[in-house]
Amino acid sequence: MKLAGKLAAAACLATALSLTVVGGATAKNFKMAVGDAHGSAQHELGTKFVELFEAKTGGKHTAKMFLNGQLGSEQDTVNDAAIGTLDFSLLAINNITPFSPSVGVFTLPYVILSLEDAEKLTQGDIGKELVANTIRDAGVRIVGWTYTGFRVLTNSKKPIKTLEDLQGVIVRVPKNEIMIASYKAWGINPTPMAWSETFTALQQKVVDGQDNPYLTVHSMKFYEVQKYVTALRYIFSIEPLIVSESVFQDMDEATQKAVIDAGLEATLHSAAHLRKSEAAIKEDLLAKGMQIDEPADGEKAWIEAATKAVWPEFFDSIGGVEKLNTVLKSLGRDPVQ
Repeated sequence: MKLAGKLAAAACLATALSLTVVGGATAKNFKMAVGDAHGSAQHELGTKFVELFEAKTGGKHTAKMFLNGQLGSEQDTVNDAAIGTLDFSLLAINNITPFSPSVGVFTLPYVILSLEDAEKLTQGDIGKELVANTIRDAGVRIVGWTYTGFRVLTNSKKPIKTLEDLQGVIVRVPKNEIMIASYKAWGINPTPMAWSETFTALQQKVVDGQDNPYLTVHSMKFYEVQKYVTALRYIFSIEPLIVSESVFQDMDEATQKAVIDAGLEATLHSAAHLRKSEAAIKEDLLAKGMQIDEPADGEKAWIEAATKAVWPEFFDSIGGVEKLNTVLKSLGRDPVQ
């Protein structure tokens, strides 16, 4: 059987297995892959989405989350959703960027400087354009946005406040070209690695450090294998909820509306959750023995190195320098010349 035939057969089988008949109406138990653990920002948004979705469909449809990458790596789940063998996935935006490069504008270093910036971009016209692009490019539709906070750098080796301190530290990064380029601009070659392998690699000292928001550091218990935190603000972590476009198009109009409305409400909930919880989580990380340091000189050297080297390298992939300038203008900042 050819690959296309196998994929079609797999999609049909997955659909058949997940359908039941309730009171004469076709109901479905949707599957949602979640990269992070219980208690994470992804888990918080996913839980809220499921609650809202089930309520908005009057209990006709349900959804079940599979945490900690049980259904595969985050990038694998994009492939699975694209071919219709997975319904939903919650994942870091950098793991969609390889499939839909224009989304990478949100992962350019130091573009998003606050939660308010993230809300404005994702919930406005730029966010709508990127949703359309992911449908076109990757066969998946973004229906919700998780706001997880800035990706701070953690490591087990030493306090890091300057670029000089960073030298000699082996840092795990996702398999994302923009993030890899950022670390290269800071003078080191990072180690690309799947999310599912990261905790073990830190534990076994295969790598010294990684970067993720405080909420993720806490939920993944990185404090067990990491000591030092550098409060970088180079990327604000946005983690979209995607639905397979083929699955979405197979839904009736009422179910599609329930997905969209539940996604929007869950997005608003995620922002409120971050505002409420991040400070307490930082305090708990300190209580668990982590040391948090601010980068020296207001992060000036980090910002200058990354923006000068990385932004021009990825103008073409994000849709041109004009696209970046549109984003900057919407945030009230000066354009790139």
